[in-house]
Amino acid sequence: MRSRYRVVESSGVYFLTATVVEWVPVFIADDACCIVTAALDFCRLHKGLRLYAYVIMENHIHLVAEAPDLIRVVQAFKRHTARELVQWAENTGKNWMLNQFGFFKKRYKRTSRHQVWQEGVHPQILQDDNVLRQKIEYIHNNPVRRGYVDTPEHWRYSSARNFMRVGRPLMALDELGS
Repeated sequence: MRSRYRVVESSGVYFLTATVVEWVPVFIADDACCIVTAALDFCRLHKGLRLYAYVIMENHIHLVAEAPDLIRVVQAFKRHTARELVQWAENTGKNWMLNQFGFFKKRYKRTSRHQVWQEGVHPQILQDDNVLRQKIEYIHNNPVRRGYVDTPEHWRYSSARNFMRVGRPLMALDELGS
């Protein structure tokens, strides 16, 4: 594996992507997005995650974040949200989603019936301010590029509202450099 796709430094700001198995469109429902935002808030408050930017798309999320033990925090986040999303799918009768999670589960994963997230988060360290700004712009413009909204701040599940100071942001962000 190339080092640019691993957490190579214990401290540093990273661009992360977590993708649902086979791009299943899980986050088309507000309830599913709320599971992600609540888990990110919990990780900020209790696990040392510092979150600087995010977007939740229909089948993946992007984050700009750091933590003293980033990989463990991300693993805990993915484990928790996977359990919550499976439970939500069961409770709301989303059998099609559960079937997808079961069908695409890796064979060697024997402790669960479902797999929600693809393995890994494709971490890329952001070593200078220009790259950091580019990644935040990429995150915020993702829904615009997909044709879902005309401007970044119109996408509810994005930190663009925080950056542009419009509307009510869904989550608090951490200040870079603080």
